[in-house]
Amino acid sequence: MSEHVRTTRETVELMLRTVIEGSRDDLADLYAEDVVVTNPFAPREFQESRGNAALRARMTGFAQYLHYSEVKNVTIHETADPQVAVVEFTVVGTLAPTGEGFELPSINVIQVVDGLIAESRDHSDGLRTAKLLESLKAAGAVS
Repeated sequence: MSEHVRTTRETVELMLRTVIEGSRDDLADLYAEDVVVTNPFAPREFQESRGNAALRARMTGFAQYLHYSEVKNVTIHETADPQVAVVEFTVVGTLAPTGEGFELPSINVIQVVDGLIAESRDHSDGLRTAKLLESLKAAGAVS
C-alpha cells in the first residue's frame, strides 16, 4: 500500500497549525529543499528566500523575536490547479523585545508538490510589516 501524500489543502492547514503549535524547524520541515519564498512588499533584504536551509535560518532567526499566539481569519481558496491554493489569514503575536502585540494580515499563494510547499508568494500588509521591522530594529533585533 502506498503512503498518503498530503493534499495542498492538508499541507496548508498543517502549515497554519504549525505556526502556532510547532517549532520553526517543524515549520521549515513542511517546505521543499528547493523552495522559493517571495515577499514582494517586504524590504529588499527580506523579499526572497531560496532553498530550505535559507528559509530555515530566517525562520529560526525571527523566532526569538516574534512569538505567534494565533492564526485567525483563515480562508483557503482552492484553484483550478490542484497544487495551488490562495490563503488569507492573520497572524497574531508579540514582539519579544518589547512585549508589543501585533496582527499581520496576509494573502499567500502557495504551491504544494508531493506534500511539501515548493513555492510561496507571501503578500503581507506592507505598512504593518514595516512597523514590525522598525520595532525589531529599534530593539536591536535586526539591522
